[in-house]
Amino acid sequence: MSPPRAADTTVFSRAGAGAKSSVPRSPSSFASTRTRLDRAPAVNRIDLVDAQLPQTQCTKCGYDGCRPYARALVEGDVPINRCPPGGDLGIARLAAVLGRPILPLDETRGQHVPLHVARIDEQHCIGCTLCIQACPVDAIVGANKAMHTVLTALCTGCDLCVAPCPVDCITMEPALPARAWTDDDASAARLRHQRRATRLARESREDQERLRARSAMREQASPALSAAATAAGTDEAAERKRAILEAALARARSRRAH
Repeated sequence: MSPPRAADTTVFSRAGAGAKSSVPRSPSSFASTRTRLDRAPAVNRIDLVDAQLPQTQCTKCGYDGCRPYARALVEGDVPINRCPPGGDLGIARLAAVLGRPILPLDETRGQHVPLHVARIDEQHCIGCTLCIQACPVDAIVGANKAMHTVLTALCTGCDLCVAPCPVDCITMEPALPARAWTDDDASAARLRHQRRATRLARESREDQERLRARSAMREQASPALSAAATAAGTDEAAERKRAILEAALARARSRRAH
């Protein structure tokens, strides 16, 4: 496959014919990136390779996001053709900066398709929040037992929200109007993914602090009953969540049956 032409401004070719990006890339720019890559410290090399990936965070490459794949590419002999969203042009970009031969896309990882976005059939959504938890870029909004909605302008098309949905009310549909996934889109998605990771880490710390504080209060009130009360409370909360989800699933099945 020939390298991208200097006049071609498509960045990640996930759009219909004629769709272009505002960020031109040429063989000379790839070559200069290769020079910087050779001279850069290890962390900066990972940054430079990560910048060639589309940041969909789809995990189809076999890694838990784009940056872990970039790290593996820099630190090991991992194939450069495992990113379906990047397609042939993404492979060419990685080949250029890593100094490797271009390979055909490994289609066991998925097929390269035009940009698709998730759509939730709100009529059947039960508000379980599983899709919200699965979205790597916080592109789904909603609350427990309330309808969820995809912010299509932020959706990367990763489809990670589809499988967890217990009522199969999420589908992937072509982005309308058809458009390219650009370097600007990738940068914005990377930032949202980083912010989500920061938020989840903060929430986990806060949850642990609350649990420790609650446990300390129980210990002061009744040391002998503290452990049993904690275990009982955890089991009760889990059972309550299961009951709520099962009731919601039953209602959804009933609606679809009619």
